[in-house]
Amino acid sequence: MRVFVGGGSGAIGRVLVPRLIAAGHEVAATTRSAVKARLLESLGAAALILDALDESAVRAAVKAFRPDALMNQLTSLPQRYNPRRLGPWYNATSLLRVSGTRILLRAAADAGAKRFVYQSIAFMYALAGPQVVDENAPLALDAPEPFAGALRATLEGERMATSADGIVGVVLRYGQLYGPGTYFACDGDFARQARARMLPIVGGGGGVFSFLHVDDAATSAIAALERGSGAYNIADDEPAPARDWIPAFCSEVGAPKPWGVPAWLVRIAAGDFATRLLTEGRGASNAKAKSELSWSPSRPTWRAGFLAP
Repeated sequence: MRVFVGGGSGAIGRVLVPRLIAAGHEVAATTRSAVKARLLESLGAAALILDALDESAVRAAVKAFRPDALMNQLTSLPQRYNPRRLGPWYNATSLLRVSGTRILLRAAADAGAKRFVYQSIAFMYALAGPQVVDENAPLALDAPEPFAGALRATLEGERMATSADGIVGVVLRYGQLYGPGTYFACDGDFARQARARMLPIVGGGGGVFSFLHVDDAATSAIAALERGSGAYNIADDEPAPARDWIPAFCSEVGAPKPWGVPAWLVRIAAGDFATRLLTEGRGASNAKAKSELSWSPSRPTWRAGFLAP
């Protein structure tokens, strides 16, 4: 299969591209950087240096490559994660998820492609109901800005991906990514925060997180080329409360034991929604993906190690 990957040089793209090629697919992947283009070429892809929001350039590139399937793996995220300063980054990613998806879908129609895979998130469910939820659970539409705007954009991208005429859309709602190139890597920002004792257990630490290694994000995208339609939670088998995973992560990255702090104090520093995620967040069930995509995580639990290669 000929596969066009929008965003081939990010944390997922760098492991996805060589796996696609190893599976026998021909790959063209985009980046905005000449340096990253050389990386993509070294991985075996046709590297395309372009702006994902430049519609004429994207449509010309897709038409020339003639893919059978396209993927939107585009994001714009900061090196340092500060909930109080995410607005501009969320706005940039929202453009990629809405305008970028619209452009890629128009390009897909031009080229006669029949399948589209869209990167979404599994940590946008309402902070209510069961501790672990499936794809039909209500979403956190009452979140404050900039989170609400990012959620609306993500959902609009999902809607476009799954409703395009003549194209089967598969939405992959990824859990919290760990592995090389992520915030949870040894040199990632959460490791920095942990070492500075800036990653506390908030309140009772009851917020549940679902994790996913970048390798498993890649294999789910490859599975989606052949199977499924609609939205899928892509996460490991063990959603975990913050009071369990934060101490384990701190120990693994050589950080001190995390503080326990009251929610009101973190709310001042990080805002209400980030605080509620740490105390009330919901995990994501991967049962549907296992059943319909015939996919399972190679790392069934985060306990095998956040710093696993």
